Amino acid sequence: MLLDNMSIKKSDTRSRVRDAVLSLVADTPETALRMVDIAKRAGISRQALYLHFATRTDLLIATTLYVDEAKDIDARLAASRTAISGEARLDTYIDAWGNYIPEIYGIARVLLALKESGDEAAAAAWDSRMAAMREGCTAAINALKTDGRLSPAYPRGRATDLLWTMLSVHNWEHLTIDCGWSQKAYIANLKISARQLFVVAEEGE
Repeated sequence: MLLDNMSIKKSDTRSRVRDAVLSLVADTPETALRMVDIAKRAGISRQALYLHFATRTDLLIATTLYVDEAKDIDARLAASRTAISGEARLDTYIDAWGNYIPEIYGIARVLLALKESGDEAAAAAWDSRMAAMREGCTAAINALKTDGRLSPAYPRGRATDLLWTMLSVHNWEHLTIDCGWSQKAYIANLKISARQLFVVAEEGE
């Protein structure tokens, strides 16, 4: 029972720390996310913080995964993972990730800004998340290839590169914020563009 209570306490502290990161991001988007500030916001000492997260890289990666868990990214991706055709998998993946971007934009903006400033911890956290997103792009392109529907103009690797770039946070930001597109228009036009680029018609269509 003592071990169970210790495990629960450790889990609660880790959750408080990750919530502290998200709170700092929301309150001060330009924060450097220093460990001392995170510890203070979480109500623990800096030494205690390092007992739970050995490095800031570990903490930032854990926070991105925490957001995925809280927002149930696996449930959002279920339709794509169980799609019965490559074209359906492409469409549903664009739906899932494209509609997820505005929900993670706050933490994404901070991590990207820190990465661009040379912050290695933030870069590692963001790169880890983008590698996972790229896996979804790869799966969609592979499904098209398996169906014989991938355009011969694009080898699988290049098609994955392009789809991954099309679904970037920067492109979402440019279109919805800078250009004023609605979220609905963003998703619809991204699907149209992806189909035109990557999908060839079946014989008889």
